[in-house]
Amino acid sequence: MAQLFNQIRNLVATGRYVIGVHALKRLENRGIMEWQVVAGVEDGKLIVERPKDKPNPVVEVREMLPDGTEYKAVWAHLLPTDIAKLVTVHFFDRE
Repeated sequence: MAQLFNQIRNLVATGRYVIGVHALKRLENRGIMEWQVVAGVEDGKLIVERPKDKPNPVVEVREMLPDGTEYKAVWAHLLPTDIAKLVTVHFFDRE
């Protein structure tokens, strides 16, 4: 377990990631900065791995803002290009 999560963390750590348009909108709506979600994946806690998801394998990660607010980040592994993609973010206690 956590093999996909480790792959995504390594890709993000080496700068091999993109932020999807949907995720950019969600970050802006929720007041989360890109650097926070990128930095947060390193210490994030794996919620679930979905390695068989199509079109790309996905992990859900519990991350935390500097003020202690927790949120979920959904990262995909884009296999053809071997990069990580932030798909969306949301708070656990809000819509």
